[in-house]
Parts: sequence; structure tokens; C-alpha cells
Amino acid sequence: LSLLLLAACGATTAATSDDATIATRVKIELLDNAQLGAQRIEARTFQGVVTLSGSVRTTTDVETAIAVARKVRGVRDVKSELKIVP
Repeated sequence: LSLLLLAACGATTAATSDDATIATRVKIELLDNAQLGAQRIEARTFQGVVTLSGSVRTTTDVETAIAVARKVRGVRDVKSELKIVP
């Protein structure tokens, strides 16, 4: 029984670590993007699902941010809470 509990804790820790790594990689890619780098976009990840939040200037910026996040290894899905502020 204790082995099962330890294994479950290890899996949870690994998933959390992977989520942190994914979020960091998404943030780096967003900052490196010439179109998006100067805008305030946050990325949170839970179980491989990235949620983008913050503000961008155009609908194209929203679409670009989603596309950039989707290309990061480990991302299973991307949700947008981005607001357009011209």
C-alpha cells in the first residue's frame, strides 16, 4: 500500500514539474516572437493544457499566441483568456 501511495505522489510531482516546464517554454516562445514579444501575455499550464491570459492588440495576435503555444512540446491544448486592447 505504501508503495502505491509513493508512486502516486511521484506521478503528481512529475506532472507538476512538466507543467512548469511547459509554461516556461511557452513564455519563452511568446517573448521570442517578434509580433508578440512586447505584449503582456501570461501562460499557465495544468496537465498539459496551457491557458493564455493578458492583453494583445489584435485578433491576429490572439491567433498567433495560440499557434505559438501549440507548437511547444508537451502542450495538449491551448485555451485563450486573452483580451484585445487596441
